[in-house]
Amino acid sequence: MRNKVTVVGAGNVGATTAQRIFDGGYADVVLVDIVDGLPQGKALDMLESGPILGTDASIVGTNGYEETEGSDVVVVTSGIARKPGMSRDDLLLTNMKIVTSVVEQTAKFSPNSVHLIVTNPLDAMAQQALKITGFPSNRVVGMAGILDTARYRTFLAEELGVSVNSVSAYVLGGHGDTMVPVVESTNVAGTPVSKLIAPKRLEEIVQRARDGGAEIVNYLKTGSAFYAPSASIVQMVEAIIFDKKEILPCTAYLQGQYGISDLYVGVPVKLGSNGVEEIVELNLNSDELNALRKSAEAVQELVEVMAGAQ
Repeated sequence: MRNKVTVVGAGNVGATTAQRIFDGGYADVVLVDIVDGLPQGKALDMLESGPILGTDASIVGTNGYEETEGSDVVVVTSGIARKPGMSRDDLLLTNMKIVTSVVEQTAKFSPNSVHLIVTNPLDAMAQQALKITGFPSNRVVGMAGILDTARYRTFLAEELGVSVNSVSAYVLGGHGDTMVPVVESTNVAGTPVSKLIAPKRLEEIVQRARDGGAEIVNYLKTGSAFYAPSASIVQMVEAIIFDKKEILPCTAYLQGQYGISDLYVGVPVKLGSNGVEEIVELNLNSDELNALRKSAEAVQELVEVMAGAQ
């Protein structure tokens, strides 16, 4: 019996995520969206690619939540997207209402699921989802660090002319301008990146990683990134479904780790069938630790704004 994955939101991120999971053939997919016909049409189009790809998985589109019942993983991508000049934080209150209405339904129909939150501002939306679902915190996790880290590794690999697989790195903190690339432990085949790239150039690469989403928004004008975000989501889905216990940078609920409590922040976690099975504490230097805590403060401000609006 295949696993079941629900993807809420049939826009670019959600639909591409659904497509990647369906293509893999290891899970049946339910694609949900409020727009009549949109998830149904996209799901049918994907289903008809099954004979070509050799996948017997099912995928259905729906405007309701009954079909999502019994999902193992629920991916929440629904919300308004960024436009040029908008920060992720500008989306806060609108997307808070959307995420609240979504997870009320998904938690009801799939009470034993792991929820992956993708809607921006991501860390704050994960905090809201935890509150609304009432789930244990290990079963509500956000996708951010994998994407931020992928961008960072991409730019480093390009700079050095090496395979991305040779670059080892983590990006921690909130998904936004305060994200924290851990330069001290970034290495290429064991050699610290600080010995391979001059400090000024390395800082430029770090800043480009921070601005990675905005750079794409500025190119597209009327949309935001979805290929790399969807690939990041699928890596998390597979870690959960196949119980990989993979160490990945994700947005997780901290309870004292790194000196941060009762807050969702991006950190390395061990991700398996129970969701976040362990939070990994890296040995950060004082500058990195301070930057992580500053990033957490930015997330806390958003959480307080949401609390005042409810």
